[in-house]
Amino acid sequence: MRLLSRSTPLLKSAVLTTLFSFAALSASAQVTRTRVSSDPFTVAPGQHATEVEPHTLAFGSTLVSAFQTGRIVNGGGTDIGWATSLDGGSTWTHGFLPGVTKGEGTGPYDAASDPAVAYDAAHGVWMIASLPISNTSSTPAVIVSRSVDGGLTWQSPVNVTGNVSSSDKNWIACDSTSTSPFYGHCYVEWDNPATGDGILMSTSTDGGLTWGPAKSTANKATGIGGQPLVQPNGTVVVPIETTGISAYSSADGGNTWTKPVTVSNIQSHGEAGGLRSGPLPSAAVDGAGTVYVIWEDCRFRSGCKTNDLVYSTSSNGTTWSAVTRVPIDAISTTVDHFIPGIGIDPNTSGSNAHIAIHYYYYPVSNCTKTTCQLYVGYISSSNGGTSWNAPVTLAGPMQLGWLPNSQNGLMVGDYIGTAFTNGVPHSVFAVAAAKNGTKFNEAMFTAQGLTTAEAGAQLSSAGDRPLHHLSDVVEHDRPEKGIHPPSKRSARRASK
Repeated sequence: MRLLSRSTPLLKSAVLTTLFSFAALSASAQVTRTRVSSDPFTVAPGQHATEVEPHTLAFGSTLVSAFQTGRIVNGGGTDIGWATSLDGGSTWTHGFLPGVTKGEGTGPYDAASDPAVAYDAAHGVWMIASLPISNTSSTPAVIVSRSVDGGLTWQSPVNVTGNVSSSDKNWIACDSTSTSPFYGHCYVEWDNPATGDGILMSTSTDGGLTWGPAKSTANKATGIGGQPLVQPNGTVVVPIETTGISAYSSADGGNTWTKPVTVSNIQSHGEAGGLRSGPLPSAAVDGAGTVYVIWEDCRFRSGCKTNDLVYSTSSNGTTWSAVTRVPIDAISTTVDHFIPGIGIDPNTSGSNAHIAIHYYYYPVSNCTKTTCQLYVGYISSSNGGTSWNAPVTLAGPMQLGWLPNSQNGLMVGDYIGTAFTNGVPHSVFAVAAAKNGTKFNEAMFTAQGLTTAEAGAQLSSAGDRPLHHLSDVVEHDRPEKGIHPPSKRSARRASK
């Protein structure tokens, strides 16, 4: 069924705006939550009225978010949806990528997954990288959809590689610093489950029209969930999950890639209730080039019973700071935090860096599918993480039975993103409501009225120390596309 093509009129965001005030652990705030997209696809095997796994990026006053629409249990969505704001999040236009899936009506693939957004200022092009999935044949490892009109219409995708049997967890970033020697270079990362998650990179220098050969790291390392970040000097740093959290880099515009260095081990508690999650990293870079990488981790919690959000920083991608806890709540609480998305105001840096984090959480970690209560939270710092404002709840409670299923559990997404326009933080995130019979009610929302300005009593984790050191173990998650040897799967969690 054809629902939206390049010639179809754009859909304006539905008028579903709610003014709400939620107590958020130790704070409350009044913000406006607006739905920016919902799933119109009714074609099988998609779970109708579901949208999951958004990534959001900003440049100037423009915000572009991409996400799976119509989640399919075995992997991917019926299509990739998008939502664009040209005025810093005040109003939104949304639609669905053409030329990708059969479910949308104009593409060759059975599903698409893992959307990520980039902007190439040198060529004036927005890009959405995604993972094409076919039930009967091999596909390109990654495809890239391009927009040359500010994210309002999208072209049919270009292939980053030739056809392969498997690929997973792609990401994309572009060098948009005009003084960089590699201004206009764009970088796509993915892994190959067939080789135990072998890390691969490809580079484009023409606005995403063509892509160079797939390149491994210097030691042919394996990993999953890499997020390329470009420093102002043109160096690309890629935090990634390996047997812990690691990072590799390129200082020559993507011609060569170093072997990964260790950022930290992972000590992670598995979320209750069958929710799909894990310690995949989220990363951002400040205006001076300092890289922040954040993930869920239980090292500060007695018995590893709940996860905090923790982070490490680096100015060069090779030397990393000690792991620091984001003090959302006291380490004695039952709150479990996971699926973080970090963003940093690009006009700030160092001790003045404005940091914003969106995340999901359970107030009580020890719960079941029928008793778990899922929320979306937000926390910010105006001084590079020295202290933090009290957290704010943006959505919830949600019951897990309202969420679509996937091959790795009930799903809101493996990641979310946070981005800034003119100093204001934004995200797009999945919010579910009660089903109408068997029909889901999960869509994409954004919250307006957020800030990073220091307000009220500040929170600090300066005195917190890890309580234990657990050994990483291997978790055998199924990839979105293809099959891989389970014995070679990257470490995901240390305990459950």
